[in-house]
Formats: sequence, C-alpha cells, structure tokens
Amino acid sequence: MTKTISGEIIGIEAIPIEVEVGILSGLHTFNIVGLADKSINEAKERISLAIKSIGAKPPLQFSKKIIVNLAPADLKKEGSHYDLAITLAFLKASGQIKGDIEDKIFIGELSLKGQIRKAKGAICYVLMAKKYGIKEIFIPKENEDEVSFIKGIKIFPISTLRELIDHLSGVRELKPLETKEFSPEWPEEKFYSYIKGLDFLKRVLQIVSSGGHHLLLFGSPGTGKSLLAQSIVDLLPPLNFDELIEVITIHSIYGSKISFTRPFRSPHHSASEVSILGGGQKVKAGEITLAHNGVLFLDEFPEFSRKVLEGLREPLENGYIVISRAKEKINFPAKFILIAAMNPCPCGWFGDPEKDCRCTLSEVRKYQKKVSGPILDRFDIFVNVPRIETEKILNERKEIEDISKIREKILKTREIQLERQGKLNRDLTFKELEKFIKIGKEEKEFLINVGERLKISPRGIHKILKVARTIADFEEKEKIEIQHLQEALWYRESQVFENQV
Repeated sequence: MTKTISGEIIGIEAIPIEVEVGILSGLHTFNIVGLADKSINEAKERISLAIKSIGAKPPLQFSKKIIVNLAPADLKKEGSHYDLAITLAFLKASGQIKGDIEDKIFIGELSLKGQIRKAKGAICYVLMAKKYGIKEIFIPKENEDEVSFIKGIKIFPISTLRELIDHLSGVRELKPLETKEFSPEWPEEKFYSYIKGLDFLKRVLQIVSSGGHHLLLFGSPGTGKSLLAQSIVDLLPPLNFDELIEVITIHSIYGSKISFTRPFRSPHHSASEVSILGGGQKVKAGEITLAHNGVLFLDEFPEFSRKVLEGLREPLENGYIVISRAKEKINFPAKFILIAAMNPCPCGWFGDPEKDCRCTLSEVRKYQKKVSGPILDRFDIFVNVPRIETEKILNERKEIEDISKIREKILKTREIQLERQGKLNRDLTFKELEKFIKIGKEEKEFLINVGERLKISPRGIHKILKVARTIADFEEKEKIEIQHLQEALWYRESQVFENQV
C-alpha cells in the first residue's frame, strides 16, 4: 500500500487528507472509498487516460483490485483536485515511479493529456502545509501568483504530470517558487476627485475610512450616492499582509478573480439570501464574505428581502457569520464596511426641491419602515445627500486636491486606534468602550441630555461615542470634546426618517 497527501477545504481553511492506494489480487475493480463525491469518482477515467498519455500502464488495464481510500473516511470529500494525489499514489503502488511521495502534498486536476489544471483555493493548501509542518507542496502553475507571498515552505508550480514524475524520479529537478516581497501600495484614485459641491460629504467619507464605520446614504435619485460609495475605496489604506492573505484565500475559493486590493462588492437588490449571506446545499461563502476586509455596497437598500436585511445583523455585530447545516457549523469571516443607499420613498422624490413626490404619506412611511430599527441601529453614520444645483456644479472651481495627504491622515488615524486598543473604533465592544473611551463631565452631561431628548438607544449612544472618538483621532486630539460629540450626533440625527415625513 502507498499513501500521499491532498486536502479538503472547509469554510476557508483546509485540512490534510491521506490518499491511500492498495492493489490486491483478484478480478479487476477500481474503487474510491471514503465519502468521495461524484467529481472524485469520475477521476478514474481522467486518471487512466492521463497516465496512458505519459506511456505508463493505467488502472483500467490492471487485472487486479485497486482500492483508493481517502482518510479520514467519515468526512465528505469533493473536488477534482484529488486527481494528482490519486495518480501518484497509484503509480507508486504499482511500481511505475520512484521517489518519496508520502511527506508531500499534491493538488491539481488532470486533463486527459496529462496537463495539470488550476485548482480553487490553492493558497489554502499551502497554508495548511505550513500549519502541519509539511515542507513541500506541488500545485498547478496557474495558481502560482496567489501563493507568491508565502514563505517558509517549498512550493512547486507544475504544468504537466510528466514533469512532476521526472522531478520525483530525479530525472529533471524542478525549482521551487521564488517568493515575492510584500509591499503594500495604495490603489489608483478613480472616483474621489469627481465629488463636486459636497465638501461635507468628503469629510464624512474620511471619517468612515478612518474608523471603518458603517454608512447609510439617504437621498433622491441622481444625487451621487453611488459615487460616494465607490469613492471610499480610494481612501481606504492598502491591505496589510494578514488581510491580503485572507482576501486572496476567500477569492481563490469562492470568487471568480483573485484580488490583491480591498474588495468592493455591490450585489443587486434581487440577489437571494444565500448569494449574499452564504449557505446552500453545497455550502458557499456569500457576498458579505467576499467583501471581507473591504466594502459591501447595498444600493436600493429597502428593496433587499427582509431575510437578507435581518441576516446582516450578526456579521455587522461580530465580523463573521455562522452557516449551520445538519451536522456541521461553518464560520465565514465577514468584517466589512457596509455602505447602504436608499431613496426617501418609492418614487424617490419625497422632499426633493425640484421634483414632486407622487407617494402618499402612508406609502412613504411604509417604504422607510422596510428597514427595521435593529438594522438601522447597526449603522454608525447617517447622511442625507442633497441635490446640488447644476449651476453650482458647472461653476465650481476645480482645485487640485492632494489625495495623498488625505490618505496619510486616514492611515495615521487608524494607527492611533490600533496602537491604543489593537482594533478600529468601530469594533470596540461595550466593555472596551468603557476602558478606552473616556469623556469629561461636561461631555457626559451633554450626551445624557441629548440621548434623553432624542430617545437614542443604548447602542446608538455607543455608536455616537465610537464616531466621536474617530473624529477626535482624526484631529489628533487626546480627549473627546463637545464639538466631536456634536458632529457625531449630527451624523446620527438623520436616522429619524419619520421626522422628515
């Protein structure tokens, strides 16, 4: 019997799977056991033709019993990436290749001609190998970019079965992947400079970026809500190394394209609960996980289904979501900045200075109540985006704004928070608020009076304190002052939609 190692991804992590092959006397059979799914059982045909293409004797031509066991046997296995490990274990068991394969990991799907195709989540298997102390891993060459920053392990990108066998047999030695140095870079500015006539909203975006706060934009169609949301990506600092690895991992498994920058996800309001929150019969990450360490923009916020909106409560509070199935629970990371945009009414023109609203007051109230109080309470900042007069936009002097200085200030503000408490102000718990956010007697009395007068919830008070702390950090003030609380409160007052009706 011969064995080697492959892996199985659960959530966004991989665990080692032993691939054992035994060849016994008897009538020919070729069976794969160990809770293998259909894609793995179909490997028998792919493997046989791939082996035949390199001039070796395939399993289907052996007049013996061939048993492939994937261990542990009680864990479901799925995916065509097992092809390579099964092939090598068979060739070794049948005495057709030399070389040690037991302490190495092999990942990749085989074509009928012996080419090795790209595998989803290759970076997961590399991280798994490091975690379990396995020194060598062989992955498809198409996956080499996503693992190029990982050090401390020999990674061999391979293109064909032939070159891998030559390497293992000592005929032709392959060189391990040369790792790249990690160097965080700001993205190219795309949207921020197009914000005109709304200087106070630029300030809002800077505060949101500095503290990672959740933002709700409220206003008529065409006021620039989508532009504001997209502009946030221009201000957010580059991913650090740990964040980069998380983003690459998630998008390697569940995304269509590997991202080396902060993700910006904008699903349509008709998207299903599963596509946004995650889940399904074959559990997959949703948009909230694909937005991890980046931005999730939900336009036409009230038009999303009730289940989607209520399902956001857990990840907004905890930074992750738990997907439960019959016998398992899978944690998916989901720490993102939520930016939501909504019109004031079904027709969109309630309160607009130029166009008349066609909705009744009851229709306006009903529309705004689609977003429940508990969901509104999860937002830190609420902003009513006004319509800017065309003349003002056209006559506005275009001054060149140095975005690099703004970015430096945002980065410094974040560094202040991380040095003080190890996390952004948005992520502080109630207990941590008491420890890290101190306010004076005058500031406390102001906040108590305002809270009682406006009937702000305890969570709302904590949100005001977090935003005020970010504003103070942004201005490099050690203590929260009255003006910081007033600005944070101004961002909060827009929550009271019904006062506008």
